[in-house]
Amino acid sequence: MQFEVWAPRAQDHVTLRIGGPAGHATADGATGDSITGDGATTDHAMARDPLRDGWWTADAPAADGTRYGFALDGGPVLPDPRSRRQPDGPDGLSAVVDHASYEWTAPWRGRPLPGAVLYELHVGTFTNEGTLDAAADRLAPLAALGITHIELMPVCPFPGTHGWGYEGVSLWAVHEPYGGPEALKRFVDTAHGLGLGVVLDVVHNHLGPSGNYLPRYGPYFTDTHHTPWGSAVNLDAPGSDEVRAYLLRSALAWLRDYRFDGLRLDAVHALADTRALTFLEELSAAVDGLSAELARPLFLIAESDLGDPRTTTPRPQGGIGLHAQWNDDFHHALHAALTGESQGYYADFAAQPLAALAKTLTRAFFHDGTYSSFRGRTHGRPLDPARTSSYRFLGYAQTHDQIGNRALGDRLSATLSPGLLACAAALVLTGPFTPMLFMGEEWGARTPWQFFTDHQDPELAKAVRNGRRREFAAHGWAEESIPDPQDPATRDRSCLDRTEAAREPHARLLAWHRDLIALRHSHPDLSDPDLATVKVAYDEEARWLAYRRGDVRVALNLSASPAEIPLGGRSGQVLMAWEPVEPPGADGVLRLPPESCAVIAGG
Repeated sequence: MQFEVWAPRAQDHVTLRIGGPAGHATADGATGDSITGDGATTDHAMARDPLRDGWWTADAPAADGTRYGFALDGGPVLPDPRSRRQPDGPDGLSAVVDHASYEWTAPWRGRPLPGAVLYELHVGTFTNEGTLDAAADRLAPLAALGITHIELMPVCPFPGTHGWGYEGVSLWAVHEPYGGPEALKRFVDTAHGLGLGVVLDVVHNHLGPSGNYLPRYGPYFTDTHHTPWGSAVNLDAPGSDEVRAYLLRSALAWLRDYRFDGLRLDAVHALADTRALTFLEELSAAVDGLSAELARPLFLIAESDLGDPRTTTPRPQGGIGLHAQWNDDFHHALHAALTGESQGYYADFAAQPLAALAKTLTRAFFHDGTYSSFRGRTHGRPLDPARTSSYRFLGYAQTHDQIGNRALGDRLSATLSPGLLACAAALVLTGPFTPMLFMGEEWGARTPWQFFTDHQDPELAKAVRNGRRREFAAHGWAEESIPDPQDPATRDRSCLDRTEAAREPHARLLAWHRDLIALRHSHPDLSDPDLATVKVAYDEEARWLAYRRGDVRVALNLSASPAEIPLGGRSGQVLMAWEPVEPPGADGVLRLPPESCAVIAGG
């Protein structure tokens, strides 16, 4: 088979090594069992490709599972930047993967984003086993709940066994402790067999640091721009054509080889790119082209902090063309309204949280050119609701970020009553945006979801531990109270406890979520993408909010006291209510018990 590598920094020669024992790429004479059987190695001189600057090629006998690596100018054998498998982790040799050998069992024509209900899932803590096969065994209850798409957090190789996955390398490969490439295909195949689409969280804005050998090969990073992770991924400096192709082809490989239905793009605001045709536009066009080729819907969901409607505006209309984005403004307004918290970025929402929530429900962004006290400047750009499909924004009460980046990784269920959790669910699942739940949220899980790592480099592990503790100490936390990311118990505490779901109030919350999702799927007004038709009323002092979507009215009482909510109209059917309520009377007033909500049709 042919091997190729882009290595413009190789001065004289590149050697392909085939075979070899398990071990680390930088360790000479590593020992262990070879995936090829006897650990024998053969070296093959690679030739410069005359038609592609910086590329080297060689032909060598190999098959699925064969280990290999590249040595530049006589240096150590390194993993392939485009490795499809890293059996021994980021520092080990690469292995050949024959994608054609997997026999897919579930026929699949795709599932589009409009009408979706997403479920964010972390493989390592969704089950105690922390594997893709164990997670696949737990998908049927999610399909029965009414979930349409699983959003997997990153699965690229990272150091050790357990971690969030945002420090991955080898952007074509699958973390081996999760089960590797075959297990990921089995997971997707199982999901599709249940009617579930699958979305993968991918990270293009930084890599590593552990196991990141890309700078030895070529200008994958540039000091032209700097990011919170150091030098920026090279999207616009010399050599960036190949770097962009590296990222783009990786993205397409997940969609083609593993049959994912969409990708979630981590922190696109951190992609420093000054070129006229941005990488994100190029990626959007490529994904749309692949969708046409495969004859099934594919989509891209951005995580963006820019407050810019151009992110999801179609390319023919002058936008970047990503198909959707997470809406943190909606989350922050909802969180401030539920909890009263005002630290950090919640400060912009806490003064009048219901007004902030009302604005996001009707205009998506809270900051649309307004002043942000958290940033010390104006932020965002106005959005025209009449030209915006609301499904292009994901709405959620909790995510891995908003839980895990808290000092103790505490969920809303740690402090809120079941009634307020029910209100949050009603708003997310009947609101105008594409809903997303974080795993366990459907039953009000009380297990925390904390920040955990498994760095094998002692100095890096120490730096991460101390850095996190200093970060929260600056905000008044005692350093010893912050969980140690490297302690295995931190990951173990973060695993879901499914026995909760059978106990109260969890069982009631689970049924509430199931009924809300069923209502969303069955009632056309709750799938209407016209953001301009959403009408909202609220009383900041009385702490109630109500909104209308076509024939459906949703009322929330976030107060500890009963509320009288003037809905107008003189009739209506109560479709769902957390506590028993009567439809609005002749005066058009709905009387809601404390910390409760209701969904009403008609009137």
